[in-house]
Formats: sequence, structure tokens, C-alpha cells
Amino acid sequence: MLRVALTGSLGSGKSTVAAMLRDLGAQVIEADALGRALMEPGQEVYAEILRVFSPEVVLPDGHLDRARLADLAFRQGRIKELNAIVHPPVIEAQRRWMDEVFARDRSAVAVIESALVFEVVRDARARGETESNLADWRRRIDRLIVVTAPDEVKIARYTARIQSSSFRGAVSKASRESIEADARIRLAHQVPDAEKVREADYVLDNSGDISALRVQVQTLWPRLVAASNGASNNSPGNLSLQ
Repeated sequence: MLRVALTGSLGSGKSTVAAMLRDLGAQVIEADALGRALMEPGQEVYAEILRVFSPEVVLPDGHLDRARLADLAFRQGRIKELNAIVHPPVIEAQRRWMDEVFARDRSAVAVIESALVFEVVRDARARGETESNLADWRRRIDRLIVVTAPDEVKIARYTARIQSSSFRGAVSKASRESIEADARIRLAHQVPDAEKVREADYVLDNSGDISALRVQVQTLWPRLVAASNGASNNSPGNLSLQ
């Protein structure tokens, strides 16, 4: 079995890589999906967010106002408070999911797609944790894949994604500029690619087109399968698949 984390900053293309790995046979789960589920009404995370951030972050239908929460977190400097609530239960949910995958298939390649692998470690250490699973990703992950791209490319991709989901792309210039500004703020809270690459086992360069990315993923997949079957017991070190 092999526990894999797939990470990359906003707009890097990690979701595209996750889809490619799923098509090749990997078991894949998105950390964002786990987080959203834990933030639903009735969940402990939901209750704690209300306690810390007050009912102002709740919509009339009882669900969290994610836009308001994001504003408080990113623009008003409360991201560490939010992460301290959400990260620990998300990591625990990831562990349970992996246990379930490996109970069904001991040779599975289980991939967690998460933008915040390094940020979880950073925040845990800032809270004074040194021995927890949150403070050292190697305690819970066998291989780390980092997807990289230039920041301007990431911002353009993020903006295009938001535009495509808003009014079917009919976004004004002012709105486009605000989306780009939001992307820059979010990127500023994420660990830079250069730091991630230094610790990565595999690096996928997504600065080009999707066909080039697909070739890299197809090259990577047999390595992951071999590691899951015990052909490689040690971390391969930093390996660019460009």
C-alpha cells in the first residue's frame, strides 16, 4: 500500500493531476471535500466555527457563509484561527479514509489531494506542536507529489475558474480584478513552490499544456504502483518528471 499526498498552490493544476491518477487506478479523495462535509450543520467543526467567528458567518438557511468566512480568514487576518479548527479533524478524516481503502486493497495507491500539506505543518509548529501527525507530514504520508506553475499562470487559471462558475463567464473588469486580488491574497498565505519542491518526492511542472502534464503523470504512475507493491521501500528523493 502507498499513502500519497498530492499538493500544489491555488491554480497549480493538482485537481487535474488527481483526475488523471484516478483514471489510472489510484484511489483519490479531495481534502476540500472532507472539509466541506465537516463544516455542514450538525458537525462539531461547524459548531466550533460558530463559537469562534460568531453567527455572522451563517446564512439564513443555516449553512456557513463561505464567502464571509473566507473574507474574515484571508482579508482580516484570521486564517490561523480557522485552520486550527478545521485542519485536525480533516487530517483525522483522511486517516480513516486511508484505513478503509487499505482494508479493501492492501496494494492500493491512496492519494489525498490537498492544497495545504505544508501549511498544516507550518501552523501546527506555530502552535508549539512537535510530535503530532500535523507537525510532520512524513508521519502520515509515504510519497509527496508537488505540482508547480508560475504564480501568474496560477492566478490566471484561478480567475478563469471563478469566471466560468459565475454568471456563465459574464464577469466585469472590476470583478476580474477583484478575483485576481483574491488569488494573490490566498497565494500569499500558502508556502511558496520553492520550499515545497525541496521536500517533494516527485515534482510535476504544469507551466505548459495538459498533454505535457499527462505525460509526466503517466511516467509517475508505474513508480507509485511499484512502491505500493513493496518494490521500493525508501523515499526516492526529489525527482522532477518534467
